Amino acid sequence: ARHILAASVSASSRVASRRHMGSVDAGAAMEKIRAAGLLRTRGLIGGKWVDAYDGKTIEVQNPATGEVLANVACMGNRETADAITSANTTFYTWSKLTASERSKALRKWHDLLMSHKEELALLMTLEQGKPMKEALGEVNYGASFIEFFAEEAKRVYGDIIPPTLADRRLLVLKQPIGVVGAITPWNFPLAMITRKVGPALACGCTVVVKPSEFTPLTALAAADLALQAGIPAGALNVVMGNAPEIGDELMQSTQVRKITFTGSTAVGKKLMAGSANTVKKVSLELGGNAPCIVFDDADIDVAVKGSLAAKFRNSGQTCVCANRILVQEGIYEKFASAFVKAVQSLQVGNGLEESTSQGPLINEAAVQKVEKFVGDATSKGSQHHARW
Repeated sequence: ARHILAASVSASSRVASRRHMGSVDAGAAMEKIRAAGLLRTRGLIGGKWVDAYDGKTIEVQNPATGEVLANVACMGNRETADAITSANTTFYTWSKLTASERSKALRKWHDLLMSHKEELALLMTLEQGKPMKEALGEVNYGASFIEFFAEEAKRVYGDIIPPTLADRRLLVLKQPIGVVGAITPWNFPLAMITRKVGPALACGCTVVVKPSEFTPLTALAAADLALQAGIPAGALNVVMGNAPEIGDELMQSTQVRKITFTGSTAVGKKLMAGSANTVKKVSLELGGNAPCIVFDDADIDVAVKGSLAAKFRNSGQTCVCANRILVQEGIYEKFASAFVKAVQSLQVGNGLEESTSQGPLINEAAVQKVEKFVGDATSKGSQHHARW
């Protein structure tokens, strides 16, 4: 098999969008978001929007232009501790509601997410960079988790187990575990939150969410809509900023009974180790290492289309994107030619532009990482098949 260097185009995606694209009016997009009341820059603790206690802020930038979109609260251990306390207090009332009552609140949240679909997509494109088409798709995708778990909340059944003794009856009841700490990545700013928060709230847990410092605005907008939907104060809290401090507080707290994390394997290992002292339940979705393999008997058109989708979704920034494409010798030349032609047809630019199919990488560090991979590959004999 021969190897096609697919990563090089993702690096170009960031560089080209920064250096060569025309100006895009992000101002109108921001005004639309403000008009909808969805531009939040403070954390959410106990139903109140609060600044960092020391007044510190961090910049949220548009990765396509480098423009500063907003300055949001840079929170740490103290704010996280208060968010945990709020979630723990609310747990005792939220968990006592019937599944039907929780379901109704979640359904309202879903409906609000969908009714603000365009504003959420604009916000996502501005802070994360993905094209509007992908952002709109993510709103549908993200809202679908809330819809699904709104219904599943009413179907959390227990079990009756045949006893070993005639005078015994064995029952299994499923009960909410308590406060959940949810740590989410920047590549899917809405869907990774709703996929974690939806089931937690549905079964009666309360949540402290720590979104990525690169994409906090979407998380805060979604939390605002949750409050509007009737999710009670303290059931959903959002803190962002100093990741090590926030993570340590979540791990050390005896009130947090579960950690759910999507992100790198290195951080996942730290969270698993750090949660051991308080014996928390841990759910980890960590980094992928995915080859795409094309055999001699493959349909070229299908293989190219599938490989393109596998590699270039979200500009290659997903945990299931192909890291490399391995092609069997007999089909290599035909596949490489067709694949290069397909890659060259991709339009790189600002996600707000309708013609854009590839947005920027999230930041300069991501560019340097990909360029390092490309340099390593070419130093070992790899050839570039496509350039802009």
